[in-house]
Amino acid sequence: MNYILFDGPSRHNLLPFTFTRPVADIRVGILTIREKWEKHLGFTITTLTEEYLSEKYPMVELDENVMINASYLPNQELVAIIRGLEENQAIFQGEDVIAFFSKDTQDEIDFETYEAIEYNETVLKIEHTWDIFANNGEAIQADFELLTRDRQSQPISSTNQILGAQHIFIEEGAQLEFVTLNANSGPIYIGKNAEIMEGSVIRGPFALCEHATVKMGAKIYGPTTVGPHSKVGGEVNNSVIFGYSNKGHDGFLGNSVLGEWCNLGADTNNSNLKNNYAEVRLWDYQTEGFARTGLQFCGLMMGDHSKCGINTMFNTGTVVGVSANIFGSGFPRNFVPSFSWGGHSGFTTYVTKKAFEVAEVVMKRRNITFSEQDKAILEQVFEDTKKWRKS
Repeated sequence: MNYILFDGPSRHNLLPFTFTRPVADIRVGILTIREKWEKHLGFTITTLTEEYLSEKYPMVELDENVMINASYLPNQELVAIIRGLEENQAIFQGEDVIAFFSKDTQDEIDFETYEAIEYNETVLKIEHTWDIFANNGEAIQADFELLTRDRQSQPISSTNQILGAQHIFIEEGAQLEFVTLNANSGPIYIGKNAEIMEGSVIRGPFALCEHATVKMGAKIYGPTTVGPHSKVGGEVNNSVIFGYSNKGHDGFLGNSVLGEWCNLGADTNNSNLKNNYAEVRLWDYQTEGFARTGLQFCGLMMGDHSKCGINTMFNTGTVVGVSANIFGSGFPRNFVPSFSWGGHSGFTTYVTKKAFEVAEVVMKRRNITFSEQDKAILEQVFEDTKKWRKS
């Protein structure tokens, strides 16, 4: 069977992260959503996404396909039902379509003609940006069980202080000496060739993905994920970093999500709680207003390739788009559009030529080419977000 993950209506609620990737490539827990489904189903999975993303993230369609809503995270029960789908069958949760059987000749799906299979059990769903950090603890637990089942962790050096050793898994090539790991409140996963430097204190649930680094003396509270090739230092609480991003210095990051290729300057801090303890609202790209989150704690949402200078301060519930560059004293506004250059005193447009020069240099440092596909995606994002920039 051929499996395809489709974006679904949640794609708009997951901007700015889905400006540059399908929903399936959002990281929550240890793995991306795509990687979770691939490990559960045992197949390589492609995606149905926006046209401008489809060259980099192509869809492979065969005679018979099972389409899966990428907002839903797999569990064993749901996977078993999906494996058993037959022609003209679809799985629903309420009005949401979780998955359905499709023929390649079907351009439009009339679900009135389908046999509906109701799935009423609890399942994790990533529907809004804040769901990424809010569901990260459960996602880490599920991924930890999936990745470590019937496997043996690498030994933990005696220089480390350990609580809950049975809930700690260290992959080959990982380095950690003179650190404190407390897995009593959730599992700790250390990926291949990752490093935790001396003096760091980490409380699970926590995932450090391959080739990622925790800098000396860092304080990390779970549930937190540090994606591949990322670096973190200072204080981090309940945050998700997708990959290839740096928060390498002191400063606080809490209840936040960073995309890829982001960089936070030294002593950058975000607020995750309003002074009046009120519910946090976040910028909504669809309504072009601030939407209720239902959360008291909510910090920074930063899209790919965005960066900020030293001593930057972010207000509670700030959304930064793609390829923004923020600097200067004072708090920037709670919504910073993509390709913005400036700070509290105002913004100008960060022209694509300059932004692409930086992206090329940054990616080359990690031996990755800033491709024509990457350039085309960012050019489309620049055009699509023009209306929110004042200049």
